[in-house]
Amino acid sequence: MALVRCKNGHMFSARRYGTICPYCQMNTVNDEKAAQLAGEEFDVDASLMTEVANPVCGWLVCVIGPTQGRDYKIRAGKNFVGRADDMDIQILGDNGISRRNHAILVYDPKKKNTMLLPGDAAGIAYLDGEPVYTPEELYPYATIEMGQSKFLFLPFCGDNFNWADVGRELLCM
Repeated sequence: MALVRCKNGHMFSARRYGTICPYCQMNTVNDEKAAQLAGEEFDVDASLMTEVANPVCGWLVCVIGPTQGRDYKIRAGKNFVGRADDMDIQILGDNGISRRNHAILVYDPKKKNTMLLPGDAAGIAYLDGEPVYTPEELYPYATIEMGQSKFLFLPFCGDNFNWADVGRELLCM
C-alpha cells in the first residue's frame, strides 16, 4: 500500500486520494510522492524512524476568535505566525491575521524562555493589550492578540523542564 504524509502529518493512500490530503485538504508533493512517481517503494517506518523530532516547547491556545479552543504548538527556535501554508504556526479563519509573519514566537533553549517579536507584516500583535514593537518575554497565561483573535500562552519548557536536560536530570524540582 502506497502511503503519503501531508505537511500536517496525516497519513493516507495516494492511490485512493491522489496528492490532496482527505483530512486537511493540503496538497502533498513530498519525498513519498516523489518516490511513488519514480516507481520506487517508500518505507514509511524507516521514514518515521529517521525523521528529526522537533518537540513541543509550549502552546498558543485560541480563547476568542474563529479557531476558539484550538491549540498551536510552539517549537524551539523561531516560529513564524500567519495564515500562509509555509508558516510554522498557521492560523486559518481570521483574515485580520497577516498571511506571512504577523508575529514571531521564539523559544530559546539556552535561556529557557519564550519571546514574542513583531513580524514584518502590516498586522500588529498585542501582548496584554499593548502593541509589541520590540521583543517581549512571555510568561504563563500571557494574552496575545492578533487580528480578531486572542490567545493564551502556555509554556512547557523553561526552568522546570527543558528537552536538553532529558537524559541527565529529567526534572529539576
